[in-house]
Amino acid sequence: MRLRVLASGSRGNASLLWAGDQLLLLDAGLAVTAMTERLVDSRVGLKGIDHVVVTHGHLDHSRTAGIVAKRHGALLHAPAEILEHRAIKRAPRRQAFPVGVESHLGPPEDGVTIRTAVVPHDCHPTFALRIEHEGRALALLTDCGEPREDAARALSDTEVLMLESNHDVDLLRAGPYPQSLKDRVLGPGGHLSNDQMAVMLRRLAGPRLHTVVLLHLSAQNNRPELAAQTARQTLEQLGRADVRVLCAEQDRPLETLDV
Repeated sequence: MRLRVLASGSRGNASLLWAGDQLLLLDAGLAVTAMTERLVDSRVGLKGIDHVVVTHGHLDHSRTAGIVAKRHGALLHAPAEILEHRAIKRAPRRQAFPVGVESHLGPPEDGVTIRTAVVPHDCHPTFALRIEHEGRALALLTDCGEPREDAARALSDTEVLMLESNHDVDLLRAGPYPQSLKDRVLGPGGHLSNDQMAVMLRRLAGPRLHTVVLLHLSAQNNRPELAAQTARQTLEQLGRADVRVLCAEQDRPLETLDV
């Protein structure tokens, strides 16, 4: 498998995952123009996407999911509760995720499996994902209000971990957000802080892991160097200084990674 994060942040999230002959779009929160530009930049032609996978209904993850799925003739996968949401129902072909079990994306002979785990966020349900193909696996955990052991069990044993590291608590508390928004971000339905990311990283850094991609960094309340330093220090304490740490960006895609 190969991964390319197209964008990550409060203004839109999207990633491409090539798994054998199938191409998956993981979340589709960019506006139409930006999504089109980044797909073209990634050399994805019309009808090139086979599956659009949506983790939850917030627009920064779902904004153009239905449009992209319709243009590409892709099957859209999302929690059952949001299949009729405006951004989702534009897709002619929609399918609900089974919850907490492993299922196939596409024909079983293609060997792409996906496992879901429900995580706490103020858009219920929000899913974390573990995707596997030909013995290689990737986990995606973002928009999660607090570390969860059950999610860690469902997502474990992967080569690549895409993990939210939204904010530094001190920067958030001293920052420009109104108190109500600070309380939301810090609450159990908000987002993982750098320190909370480290808790999940300790649970998820198995022997197969070679790359961590930090997601959804706040432009106001975090710094890439702070998030990356926290992740690297955690990995060093685990004896895994060999694991690569990258920070996904809002305004430009990451390099394409081998899973």
